[in-house]
Amino acid sequence: MRVVLQRVSHASVSIDNEQVGKINQGYLLLVGIKDGDTKDDIDYLVRKISNLRIFADEDGKTNLSLQSINGEILSVSQFTLYADTKKGNRPSFTKAGKPDFASDMYDQFNQALRNAGNHVETGRFGADMQVDLQNDGPFTIIFDTENK
Repeated sequence: MRVVLQRVSHASVSIDNEQVGKINQGYLLLVGIKDGDTKDDIDYLVRKISNLRIFADEDGKTNLSLQSINGEILSVSQFTLYADTKKGNRPSFTKAGKPDFASDMYDQFNQALRNAGNHVETGRFGADMQVDLQNDGPFTIIFDTENK
């Protein structure tokens, strides 16, 4: 699994001009899944994301976690995180998970984030989505479960 985490002041996702998810301060997660990803990958990411300390404390140091600031998560599926651009100019997405498997893993991932005590909003798997955000920092971190 690959997750691009962006610390945001706010973020939202819309489909056909209808807002389907919205958060205030917290994380925008762009989530890519490949065939072969496992529950262990989900558990690893949930632990890392839930405990990540990248919010400023009273001294301005990044010592606070998402839960410390009552932050929220907007999780958006993004198969393009597995784009292969080695040949030609048109990316290949054959490394991305098959839709049925990836959709199920995406749902499990979001539920595991909720079970860990996080407020999670989502986009809709497989939809053409428009994401609006205000990156705070900017602060962006990339997780890849192949490099734990």
